[in-house]
Amino acid sequence: MEQIITQAIIESYLKELIENTEVDVAICGAGPSGLLCGYYLAKQNIKVAIFEKHLKVGGGMPGGGIMFNKIIFQKEVLYILEELGISYKNYNEDLYVADSIETISALTYKAVKQNAKIFNLFSVEDVVIREKRICGVVLNWTAVEQAKLHVDPISVVSKYVVDATGHDCEIARIVERKLGWISIKGEQSMWAQKAEKVILENTKEVCDGLIVCGMAANAFFGSPRMGAIFGGMFMSGKKAAEIIIKNLEK
Repeated sequence: MEQIITQAIIESYLKELIENTEVDVAICGAGPSGLLCGYYLAKQNIKVAIFEKHLKVGGGMPGGGIMFNKIIFQKEVLYILEELGISYKNYNEDLYVADSIETISALTYKAVKQNAKIFNLFSVEDVVIREKRICGVVLNWTAVEQAKLHVDPISVVSKYVVDATGHDCEIARIVERKLGWISIKGEQSMWAQKAEKVILENTKEVCDGLIVCGMAANAFFGSPRMGAIFGGMFMSGKKAAEIIIKNLEK
């Protein structure tokens, strides 16, 4: 029995990994914006793989604010919560409260059911480039990175790469450090109102093939962080998907 269990796990996982070594879009980071981007792309039958370096998905969302697992949304994004089947309660005329665990669970479930593939415990250590375009990611196990072992990575090729790695803006920093094609300004101190206003403007293709969304977008352009309010994060993920969909249709 133990051998069959082991064989089933290895065979099924390797099959999925092999099938996703070439995708339309490689999303780095399975936080709220990355998952929502993946959901909307997969909904349009675009082949998506999401790589998350941690054991869990959801980024900082499950922890809510100071480990109180409640998060805030604006009324402008309630239609997305309703599409995903997420419950919410009105707090005042502008703000709504949702359960962070329910929210990330529903978003993850919906993304997976649309056939977005999520691979956790993978870290991105480099990008694939061809003729000054980002066209994939170089991956290794997170455990290898943490242990500082000399183990060669693998690569996944894609038409677009999405940096949804949050505050650290990890993929864009690789491009900045190794290629010098871009310059990252860095995340500023918390100012929720301003951060929520500029995050959509900041969500864009910053060099050929690389799109930033979520907190990575605000970090890239030197905008503030916003704390446990997630309307902008959701809209940013959706906008990143729309940019890619439009470009793939050309």
